[in-house]
Amino acid sequence: MSSQTDPVRGIGAARDWILAEMTKSAERSGGRMTVQAQSYLQQPAPPRIPVATTITNVVATLRGSTTPERVYVVSGHYDSRCSDPLDATKDAPGADDDASGVAVAMELARVLATRRPAATIVFAAVAGEEQGLFGARHMATLFKTAGTNVQAMFTNDIVGSSRADDGTRDPRTIRLFAEGVPTSETPAQADIRRAVGGENDSPSRQLARFVRSVAKNEATGMTVRVIHRRDRYLRGGDHIPFLEQGYPAARFTEPHEDYAHQHQDVRVENGKRFGDLPEFCDFPFIARVARVNAATMWSLATAPGTPEDVRIRTNRLTNETDLVWRRGTDPDLAGYEVVWRETTAADWTHVVRVGDTTEAKVDLSKDNVFFGVRAVGKNGHRGPVAFPTPLS
Repeated sequence: MSSQTDPVRGIGAARDWILAEMTKSAERSGGRMTVQAQSYLQQPAPPRIPVATTITNVVATLRGSTTPERVYVVSGHYDSRCSDPLDATKDAPGADDDASGVAVAMELARVLATRRPAATIVFAAVAGEEQGLFGARHMATLFKTAGTNVQAMFTNDIVGSSRADDGTRDPRTIRLFAEGVPTSETPAQADIRRAVGGENDSPSRQLARFVRSVAKNEATGMTVRVIHRRDRYLRGGDHIPFLEQGYPAARFTEPHEDYAHQHQDVRVENGKRFGDLPEFCDFPFIARVARVNAATMWSLATAPGTPEDVRIRTNRLTNETDLVWRRGTDPDLAGYEVVWRETTAADWTHVVRVGDTTEAKVDLSKDNVFFGVRAVGKNGHRGPVAFPTPLS
């Protein structure tokens, strides 16, 4: 709601600076990265949008070299707020919430601009998050309307500090919030989920397992703590509009939050400083969060996509399990793996390679374990797991 024309202060100045920096990154891509200011006029939406307001997302798109139709999105939001969400004139530095997440998306765009991923990666700085997820909802709606195959979306929101409000630090952990029951689930899908016990196997949970498998290592120096919730308790972020459209999505957030440095007027009370100022950020921590994101996005964009139409045959009673799926179109596809785990296990524990086929028989009962299927590329990279549904 702040000025969109002041060259040095307000949302417009932030928008223009981000656009200029993203454009610099795109200039190094040999034409493969494009940048746009994705604007629309948001009509009044009380109480947070009292008057019609232009909302602009800055979106950089790195086109994939072999399967550009497969898309992965990473974002942060560049709007910020002070104590009063309708105060558009007071200082609202927004260093942690969420310049930190925007910095991650921008750094990924800068680093990956010269690379050639197989799939398309979108790096976005969105606006209107604090007022109701408006920018992200506009972007997700545009993707859905265009029929875009978004196979994963991650928002980085409040990833700037490793310090909790009690002064303790956890500089090697990042939380990843991933929903169980899908936000977009239909009644028919809910019936199937209840019948097969798929509460812990949504596409977002499979993404979370994938992130932990590729981003928890010496290169990132981080532990990914998966939280089995859509977001923090009764709160929300920019991944939710993507979940509403049926896209797999999750949220990265620092391990503990310091609420004196979020949504607060810049001030001093009883010797304590309030306000979301850069001095309260941990920049080496933000760099490690960026490495987690880079490992995730690069691994997704260089592996085959998530298998589609994965089913378990149920037309006859047997203690074996028959899995079938549709073969992917990735030119670098080498084959598939079947994974399984005990129903009480959090992650996949067993795997068998079944080759370049579209079906597999496993000598285990579907009643006793959970199964999944994932694709493997010729480069050895593995994509996310797909959880099967029944096939009569």
